[in-house]
This record gives sequence, structure tokens and C-alpha cells, in this order.
Amino acid sequence: MSFDFDRIIARDGTCSVKHDGSKAYFGTENVLPLWVADMDFAAPEAVTQALLDRAAHPVYGYSLYPESLYDALIAWLKNRHGWAVEREWIVMAPGVVPSLFATVMACTQPGDAVIVQTPVYFPFFSAVTTNGRRLARNPLRLDSGRYSMDFDHLEQCALDGARLLMLCSPHNPVGRVWSRLELDQVLRIARRHDMTILSDEIHADLVYPGQQHTALAILANDSDKLITAVAPSKTFNIPGLGLSCLIAPDPAHRAALQEVFASLHMENFNPFSIAAFEAGYRGGEAWLDSLLVYLAGNRDFVRDYLTVHLPDIRLIEPEGTYLLWLDCREMVMDDVQLREFFVQQAHVGMNPGTAFGIGGSGFMRLNIASSRAVIFDALGRISQAFKAR
Repeated sequence: MSFDFDRIIARDGTCSVKHDGSKAYFGTENVLPLWVADMDFAAPEAVTQALLDRAAHPVYGYSLYPESLYDALIAWLKNRHGWAVEREWIVMAPGVVPSLFATVMACTQPGDAVIVQTPVYFPFFSAVTTNGRRLARNPLRLDSGRYSMDFDHLEQCALDGARLLMLCSPHNPVGRVWSRLELDQVLRIARRHDMTILSDEIHADLVYPGQQHTALAILANDSDKLITAVAPSKTFNIPGLGLSCLIAPDPAHRAALQEVFASLHMENFNPFSIAAFEAGYRGGEAWLDSLLVYLAGNRDFVRDYLTVHLPDIRLIEPEGTYLLWLDCREMVMDDVQLREFFVQQAHVGMNPGTAFGIGGSGFMRLNIASSRAVIFDALGRISQAFKAR
């Protein structure tokens, strides 16, 4: 099957955070928006058709989750990742970010320490702090252009009484796809200290050719305290529809999570989210396979362009996600100057690395889930602005 990822789809005027929200975020409309983590590609046809079919029925009432939805998710995880999930383990949720908050509330008490591995997606921080828990930062280590976990420091955080580790796997923004050996070591530390792990695997399907995502649950044993967050939102470019799930083999975890969602009256969802969720997992695989090839081409294009035209910006080679972590420290600018350069001079809107916490200073996050012509435009703007400095 052929999919046209080169097609440029105008998104202005669609209430898009990424496009229509750029002025509020960057202070100007004159930026090419490559920040918010959604794609500028049309969703799979199977998803669009499912939404049209559901819209054709003119009543949009309160909805149940059909068993066919659970079947589609279970089959996807088994076929794509080799992970056998039981139906009863699944707790539906209104998105992965709400799931981060719900897990903190369900698995810890006010004042408890929660480990986050910085630099990391910024809701990891707010899920901890807004719920009255303490941040225990376990910074990732950058060595020769590749990130790794500091396991000695992680163990010390657990020894100091942390009750929960929030693992980002694959990691946003640094692009690591953690190896089985690394994940095994995480599990061993958690076992020694009776610590719960929330594994955010929202980017599990967005792994480049030659890499393999391992669901942490595949390596876990029955006594491990593990909750996994999964969703079709990033995979099939439907994040605005919100629906996700938490997979919790432990009945006590499931009960605690359901109690949190019930206390917020977040127990059901809209019929369009349900239709898109199931349709993506049933009919989106060929689209995804083609998408991954296209994204790899974008990644390689950025790497080669930087090497030739912008050697002061170094790509941290991603193993997964469509979010590139750019090391701009050779540009010899502070973070205020970096933001000013990219927004006011290059007119390219990216996320500043400082938004991702410790280890983000001097970095920028670039979303490459756009047509190659758009990526070429962005890099050309940066190159021209660099020459004009």
C-alpha cells in the first residue's frame, strides 16, 4: 500500500495547539511549528473511516467500551510486541498524561518521593508536584552522544525511600529505546526496594528500523509492582481523541486506579475516541510500517544536513519517537539566547530543552513528523539565520 507522507496538510484554523497555539507560546505567528508532539500527517484511512461511520449515526450518547476494543488492543500487543495481556488487567483511561497523575495518586501518599529520569517529558514533574509528592531526580548520563541510566544513583534514590519510579520507555525527549539488560536492571532495583514502576510506553510503536522495543512487563515476574501506560494516540496520530489505558496485573493496583478515576468522574469516554482506538489497532499496521520508514528518512536527512551545514548543532541519534534531541551547546549561547535565535531569527518553533528539566540546558527538541519539504524548510531557515549572526 502507498501512503503520501509528503502531502502538506494545512492545519491553521483547526484549533490545533501546535499550529494555532504557536503565537501564544512563542510570542509570534512567524514560526514554523515543530514543537507539540503530534504529527502533521493524515491518520490511517481505517481510523478516518471508522469516525465517519460512527458520525453517520446521529445519536452521540454516553458510551460503553465494547469487548471488541479490548480484543483489538490485546491482539496488537501480542502480535507487535510479543506481550500476552489478560483482559482483566486493562483499565481504560482518558489519556496517558491523566494516567501519570492517577498512578501517582493511586500508588503513593502525600510526601512520598517519586523518581523521574531527567531530562524527561515535563508532565512527569507536574504529576508529582501538584499531588504533593516529592521529586527524586535521577538524571540520565550522556556519554559520547548516547544516553544511559545512572543505576547507582537510581539505587540510592530507592534506598532513600522513593515509592514510585516513572519510567519513560521509549524515552522522550532523548530518543532511547532501552535494552533488555537495562530494563532488567531497573526491575532488580525495584524488587530490592519494594518500589512500584509506572512504565510510560506511549511511544512503543514508534521505533526505528533495526531497533526493538521491549515491554517492561515481558521481563517482569508475578511479584513485581508494575503498571504500564499504552495508547494508540502517538502511533496513529490521534492524540486529540485522548483515549488510552493502563495495564496493571495486580488487582490492588487496578482497584486503586479505578478509585482515582471514579473520584474524578472519569469513568467513560466519547464514542469517537472508542471508534478510533479500535480502528487504529485493527487497520493501521501497514500505515505505521510505512510511517516508520518515512520518519527514518527524515531523521537521516536532519543528521546529514546538520553534519554538512550546521556542525555546531549535533543530533543525539534517536532509536525511537519522532522527536529529535538537538545538542546546541557548541553554539555557545545561553538558553534565553537559544530561544531568541530559533524563534526570532530562524523563525522555527521548537521546544526548549530547559522544559525537560535537569540536563536540558543547551538542547532543543525538534518534531520531525512533518513532510520532508517542511523539515528542509526548517533547516534552511536555521542555516540562514546562523550565517547571518
